[in-house]
Amino acid sequence: MILAKAKQPFNVIAVHIVLLTYTFIALFPVFIILVNAFKSRKAIFNSPLALPNADTFSTIGFEKVLSKADFLLLFGNSLLVTVVSLFFIILFGAMLAWALSEYKFTGRTLLGLFMAIGIMIPIRLGTVSILEIVVALNLVNTRTALILVYIAQGLPMAIFILNEYMSQIPKELKEAARCDDVSEYQIFFSIILPLARPAIATVAVFSMIPIWNDLWFPLILAPGESTRTVTLGIQQFIGQFVTDWNAVLASLTLAVIPILLLYVFFSKQLIRGLTAGAVK
Repeated sequence: MILAKAKQPFNVIAVHIVLLTYTFIALFPVFIILVNAFKSRKAIFNSPLALPNADTFSTIGFEKVLSKADFLLLFGNSLLVTVVSLFFIILFGAMLAWALSEYKFTGRTLLGLFMAIGIMIPIRLGTVSILEIVVALNLVNTRTALILVYIAQGLPMAIFILNEYMSQIPKELKEAARCDDVSEYQIFFSIILPLARPAIATVAVFSMIPIWNDLWFPLILAPGESTRTVTLGIQQFIGQFVTDWNAVLASLTLAVIPILLLYVFFSKQLIRGLTAGAVK
């Protein structure tokens, strides 16, 4: 028992070291983008790893991007689609995960298997069918189409993570609430969801980046001027023969800010969940 307690701080330190190492590796490309976004085109190619100085500093990329009136619209479309999709992925995923982990009903195993298949089979394989459904529903060139597709894309992983976490919540806690005549909805929203915050943060982190960075579905389902996202809008600076690297890097710098903010917002709960699992 004493040895187990002595190992706990070491395990926590090891997890933090791994997370810091991973964070450094993951953020290094972001650092390169930020550095080169404030440099002239010549300096980008001559010294891509060097910091900008008095001779190489330039904001021409940001001037080009912000001078385009549609950039704020692109930014707003991406933010709206990502936030709304995350909200419903977490809400519906938590509800179904709660049902699968708490209640016994006919077809529960098959439903869980069906959701697991959704993790293994990429949703892009059904692009033609998805496009036909979107056309039939008259949702082409709408943000609603993107939100619905991203919800379907993120639900399998969300259910898998949340189901595993919710199944570990002590039954005595839920039974005590039921003995006090607390409804199932109150148990779910007042007890289960607050306890599942680390798992919810994990779902949010793993779901938001593919949604924000996706180019495939915005190009197919919502390529219109009023509905395109930042990732799709950046393509206007990339040509077949000439690429405006200053504008591309400036756009990527502005586009990465919401992702970093969302990651910082959810990272505390994510690290808490990982370290809790490490010291069990």
